[in-house]
Amino acid sequence: MIKYPTSLTNSQWQCIKKILNDKRKRKTSLRKVWEAIIYLARTGCQWRMLPHEFEKWNTVYYYFRKWLVNGTFKRVQAHLMGLVRKKNNKEASPSLGIIDSQSIKNSEWGIPDKGFDGNKKIKGRKRHIVVDTLGLLMSVVVTEANVHDSVAAERVIKGMEGAFPRLKKILGDGGYAGARLVELTQKHLKAEFEVVTRSDEAGFKVIPQRWIVERSIAWFSWFRRLSRDYEADMETSEAWVLLASIVMMIKNI
Repeated sequence: MIKYPTSLTNSQWQCIKKILNDKRKRKTSLRKVWEAIIYLARTGCQWRMLPHEFEKWNTVYYYFRKWLVNGTFKRVQAHLMGLVRKKNNKEASPSLGIIDSQSIKNSEWGIPDKGFDGNKKIKGRKRHIVVDTLGLLMSVVVTEANVHDSVAAERVIKGMEGAFPRLKKILGDGGYAGARLVELTQKHLKAEFEVVTRSDEAGFKVIPQRWIVERSIAWFSWFRRLSRDYEADMETSEAWVLLASIVMMIKNI
């Protein structure tokens, strides 16, 4: 098989294979399936335009949907996050999360759920992410672009319940101000929600910790599948963000 820049090394594949713990004998090469999905994430090509060196596109799509629905992508992403954090001399579970959003344009066809972000002047969807102090993805929720950050944050917080036992605080910008998020964070995560705003001083000022999540959002630009939202449903959009996170972390194992 031709090797692409997106191809997994043997050690990277063994790491994913161990997490999958799939002992069935298959005619399909799961390694080729994973490499095809990573190729799609990086290049942004259409399913039917996958190179012939991979498994057939419909086979790759079958496993993509299967792993999306049964939570495999989330499981792999969470496991790799723990490994990367330990490698950086940190506890597997983070104590601090940083939340922010990114409005992204959608393709013009086949996108039923979309809105208009009046602030960014973007018609499409919005990605709401939480990262740790290393910039590693903790959670992602995709909504229509017109959904306010504070409203979407409620879904993000509820979805994180039980996943991060050491979490003590989540930081957000002024768009997340309000007593409700403070209450929900305490109720579902037993943690504090703190709003960090810019000072009134003139000129550019780096906000402590806030730059980390903004850098993580910038990392998404390395993946052409994320340059726009091409997906018909938002669950699939979230899966591609998880996959981008997996690809970035697998290189650091």
